[in-house]
Amino acid sequence: MFHQIWAALLYFYGILLNSIYQCPEHSQLTTLGVDGKEFPEPHLGRWYFIAGAAPTKEELATFDPVDNIVFNMAAGSAPMQLQLHATIRMKNGLCVPRKWIYHLTEGSTDLRTEGRPDMKTKLYSSSCPGGIMLKETGQGYQRFLLYNRSPHPPEKCVEEFQSLTSCLDSKAFLLTPRNQEACKLYSN
Repeated sequence: MFHQIWAALLYFYGILLNSIYQCPEHSQLTTLGVDGKEFPEPHLGRWYFIAGAAPTKEELATFDPVDNIVFNMAAGSAPMQLQLHATIRMKNGLCVPRKWIYHLTEGSTDLRTEGRPDMKTKLYSSSCPGGIMLKETGQGYQRFLLYNRSPHPPEKCVEEFQSLTSCLDSKAFLLTPRNQEACKLYSN
């Protein structure tokens, strides 16, 4: 009898807790279509890295010395390719250029990074205007990254990203300071 009462109390406590702390359903993480018509055109152009989230701080450590990052995504030189150019403004003021190639996967939302066979990137829509979310997975890490067309999106966008990713077991959160001017972006 005692066990039944205890189980009922725990059950009602769980319902109460769920009603107070609402995590969105995983279905709210919507992958972007990759059908050649819809993708990649709307996602080409300039993007600013805003925030990251991961299960551990170590998975975000690569971004610790970063003040801001600006990217340009362009169609690659071959079909099913995207070319990314970035400039990273380090907290010490230095500018670090980077470039890499994504390969689109036929019939999938997966992007593969050239030279990194272990890395997989998925694109997700964002409720934030001008926003996009990426999920990167590789050997020993998983992280969500928030990008926006504006270097300073509304605070609500960052809050929603943090709330969503915390529900997806990402306990570590990193917000780029974006205190310094972005480095000049070269894309050839």
